[in-house]
Amino acid sequence: SKISVVHCFYFRGGAELLFDGVKKHQVTLPCQPEPWDIRNLLKWIKENLLKERPELFMQGESVRPGILVLINDADWELMGELDYKLQDQDNVLFISTLHGG
Repeated sequence: SKISVVHCFYFRGGAELLFDGVKKHQVTLPCQPEPWDIRNLLKWIKENLLKERPELFMQGESVRPGILVLINDADWELMGELDYKLQDQDNVLFISTLHGG
C-alpha cells in the first residue's frame, strides 16, 4: 500500500522570492506508483509551488546552476541528484547562490 509522505522544502538565499517569500513548505506529495525522485519533485514544485519566473529556478528538468540543493543537509551530488528517491520525512533545501548586483 502506498502512503503519501510529508516532506519539508526550504527555499533560501533569495530562492524564496520565487515562492511568494515563503521559506518553508510542508508538503504531502500525492501517491503515485513509483517512488518520488528529485526529478519528479522538481516538476511538481514548478507546477504547484513556484509562483513566478520559473526560469530563475529551473533549467530543463533540473535546477539552474547556482542553486544548491541539500537533502537532509547533504549535497545532492552525493545522493544521486535527480535520481535520488525521496524517503519519508526528507528535508530538501534549495539555496540560491546567485545574487543580482
